[in-house]
Amino acid sequence: MKFSDRIQRVKPSPTLAVTAMAAQLQSQGIDVIGFGSGEPDFDTPQNIKEAAIKAINSGKTKYTPSGGIPELKEAVVKKFKRDNNLEYQLSEVIINCGGKHSFYNLIQVIIDDGDEVIIPSPYWVSYPDMVLLAGGKPVFIETDISTGFKIKPQQLEQKITSKTKAVVINSPSNPTGAAYTRHELEELARVLEDKDLIIISDDIYETIVYDGFKFFNIANISEKIKEKTIVLNGVSKTYAMTGWRIGYAAGNSDIIKKMDILQGQSTSNPTTISQWAAVEALSGDQSVLDHMLVAFDRRRNFVVDGLNNIPGLKCYKPEGAFYAFPDCSEVYKLKGWSKVSEKYKDDYKSSSLCAYLMEEARTAVVPGIGFGNDNYFRISFATSDEKLKEGLKRIKEAIEKLV
Repeated sequence: MKFSDRIQRVKPSPTLAVTAMAAQLQSQGIDVIGFGSGEPDFDTPQNIKEAAIKAINSGKTKYTPSGGIPELKEAVVKKFKRDNNLEYQLSEVIINCGGKHSFYNLIQVIIDDGDEVIIPSPYWVSYPDMVLLAGGKPVFIETDISTGFKIKPQQLEQKITSKTKAVVINSPSNPTGAAYTRHELEELARVLEDKDLIIISDDIYETIVYDGFKFFNIANISEKIKEKTIVLNGVSKTYAMTGWRIGYAAGNSDIIKKMDILQGQSTSNPTTISQWAAVEALSGDQSVLDHMLVAFDRRRNFVVDGLNNIPGLKCYKPEGAFYAFPDCSEVYKLKGWSKVSEKYKDDYKSSSLCAYLMEEARTAVVPGIGFGNDNYFRISFATSDEKLKEGLKRIKEAIEKLV
């Protein structure tokens, strides 16, 4: 069987692979602590589940318009006005089958062969592959712990060419948790305002921020910037609704219309029941999220402090999301690293380290190379305090064996 060149350009998702590996070992009775999954460990709030049950019992189980029910689009419009002071018409909103689907559809309708998409690195694992699937070229701007994992205006200016079609801004970020302030976004906007390109603002972790950080969207800076910005968001992370698969996008009505046409010829409408649940999520009592944020903040502090007390690791304290992304480059210099490298013989050091931690510490973390930087790995702290405590203990013991 000869497969298409298109699919052969795409790599499997490392986060899903690590999560699946941990689940497989756990099913065999092996005690593995999984830090790979990017989803809250909390249950979906009761009012949202009841809205779904009500939808089922009232017969709301049929096809809907491919781009989503008007009631959910209206809830999205009201959410943007309430939370972001951004105004959209229903024609400027589409409902998709999750945040990943929103990005995929957008890239498919704006990218031609050879078009460039600027992506800050480290990046969410799926951005580059979805650009490649559309025939585009990912162009990376490197960041690291010393810059707070944020790009600078001069870096952005240097990467823009006549082939640049879009720039991705993911704030707060997966995998680093870094989030841009209003001032930082204003500086980037000055570079972008006169450029003929699209700004993709991925805001999926918008509500998960710490220490009084104020989320700000680049579309708020000016009408000129808003006109070229497509905002992506969803209910997965904020409302612990990952499996419900509802994302949404807002922006230029012509782009949204093309995304709707694509969706009509691929998935058709997002799950009807999930759409009605999402109406309640966006419109109902928002205080149900408070306990999640308290727990995430406590876990963040514990994990960052714990990682910074392990030999060879240095961890940035994220402003948002629920990930820690420690620099492990000094681990590669430890006395025992040569044996790890020799045993696992992987092309990437972070993959070897994660394989070592899986075998030696029975902890599943994601190699940094999947996010564009081999000197890091990612831990999701969207799990219980007990698992975090035991997992960090295991990681520390395993790395101390290399000292």
